[in-house]
Amino acid sequence: MASKRSKSDSPDPDEPNRVGSDFPDEVLEQVLGMVKSRKDRSSVSLVCKDWYDAERWSRRQVFIGNCYSASPEIVTRRFRSIRSVTLKGKPRFSDFNLVPPNWGSDVQPWLEVFASEYPLLEELRLKRMTVTDESLEFLAVSFPGFKALSLLSCDGFSTDGLAAIATHCKNLTELDIQENAIDDKSGGWLSCFPETFTSLEILNFASLNSDVNFDALEKLVRRCKSFKVLKVNKNVTLEQLQRLLTHAPQLLELGTGSFMQELTACQNSQLERAFSNCNNLHTLSGLWEATALYLPALYPACTNLTFLNLSYSALQSWELAKLLAHCPRIRRLWVLDTVEDKGLEAVGSNCPLIEELRVFPSDPYGDDIIHGVTESGFVAVSYGCRRLRYVLYFCRQMTNAAVATVVKNCPDFTHFRLCIMNPGQPDHISNEPMDEGFGAVVKTCTKLQRLAVSGLLTDRTFEYIGEYAKNLETLSVAFAGKSDWGMQCVLNGCPKLKKLEIRDCPFGNAALLSGFEKYESMRSLWMSACNVTMNACRLLASEMPRLNVEVMKDDGNDDDQADKVYVYRSVAGSRRDAPPFVLTF
Repeated sequence: MASKRSKSDSPDPDEPNRVGSDFPDEVLEQVLGMVKSRKDRSSVSLVCKDWYDAERWSRRQVFIGNCYSASPEIVTRRFRSIRSVTLKGKPRFSDFNLVPPNWGSDVQPWLEVFASEYPLLEELRLKRMTVTDESLEFLAVSFPGFKALSLLSCDGFSTDGLAAIATHCKNLTELDIQENAIDDKSGGWLSCFPETFTSLEILNFASLNSDVNFDALEKLVRRCKSFKVLKVNKNVTLEQLQRLLTHAPQLLELGTGSFMQELTACQNSQLERAFSNCNNLHTLSGLWEATALYLPALYPACTNLTFLNLSYSALQSWELAKLLAHCPRIRRLWVLDTVEDKGLEAVGSNCPLIEELRVFPSDPYGDDIIHGVTESGFVAVSYGCRRLRYVLYFCRQMTNAAVATVVKNCPDFTHFRLCIMNPGQPDHISNEPMDEGFGAVVKTCTKLQRLAVSGLLTDRTFEYIGEYAKNLETLSVAFAGKSDWGMQCVLNGCPKLKKLEIRDCPFGNAALLSGFEKYESMRSLWMSACNVTMNACRLLASEMPRLNVEVMKDDGNDDDQADKVYVYRSVAGSRRDAPPFVLTF
């Protein structure tokens, strides 16, 4: 590998200017090839020039957390032998429709450079990127050895693009389509896989809505003997699911279709038999419209489950309790708030190994919800699940005492995301702000990396965060705070902060400009519906030339008001594809 290099290789602008190493290039590249962690490889590259060179030539995977933080030319100039690329585009708040359509993040310029510089590219994983059918067809015909495509929360393409992938990618092992804004024309794309095609191991089209060409799907599953992951959409019936499981009992992950269908006694028996043969299953999802009548068919396959995703299943508490009694090894659980506090009590009683819990709202925009989950269910989980590390909890009421109890019982949280859905909601018993609850989180959970705060909060919460959250990397804030001082405390006090996401808060220019010494070490800052002006954004950009400062303007608003501000560091300079409503500084 080292023989491919030459002294004429273009130097990288960020290349370390340090003494070399006594290790031969071949030895260094062999050793560094065993280092898989992105952070570790980045640290290794800073040791000296020889290690930098060895790392850039031995790297096979690259992660780009913001498609505008670098250019494809810069990436390919530094890393010459990449086989797998992960690329993220729009800010996370695009998931909440806060980023306007046609904002950018088109994958096509990247593909064109990769086709020239990475002809051996095998994997592409995209998140929040704009991907057209033309781009998918270009991808399919430009990389002969291409094997894996993952599209998460992307937009701009249709099932015609998937048909191009199925038609041309002869070595495809993975096609993972999740939560994309896709023009779902039909399920006919499944018939585009050639009759000789047998390599697929991962197929996920759970988020598509069109009817499935089941004959083509069944033939595909029958041909591909190495299937590990199969996640179908809700149009696949229980009878069809049984037939698929018969062909692929070796599955490790399964996403079912609709789980409500009138089955004969014989069909039900066949379904139970199919599940009982799935001895290796560790992940189960789907279960749309699941009912108590057919849930028992799952029980034989639940013994080895470690991840149960019920976020599409509006189960009641007693249904969840019966199911969890058969899942002794669950470590990750996603549910809807239809399980109520009684269902969460069942989680605490049956799932002592759980490390991750996510409770989603069944109706996030409903104002008259009587049921759901409260602080009582949260506390019940914490008493029974002492290994809890990650929580995402949507609720309509909470208390400081409950939050303090939860983190006392589970002090090793790395991710704590509490979403009280009514903006500005105080402790519903004391009517006090939720300051002391979140203060308890950052004081107790010293390993905390990600925090989402909500409810009625004063600057006191942010003082606590700045003082105690020394390992915090991502902070999300909405409808909270009292003054600029709160944000200043965070920016001055969290040494490892990488992403700060703020919406509908009273923070203004002084808060924005207090981050001069922080922003270059961060990945990004998002502020929307705050009190920031255009002049403050211009000042920030002039003082910090290595930052890209972008403002998205809403129609009809004050010309001096910066409606949505997106700040990120970049080695590529200002982007050239900004639409008219995005002002760059």
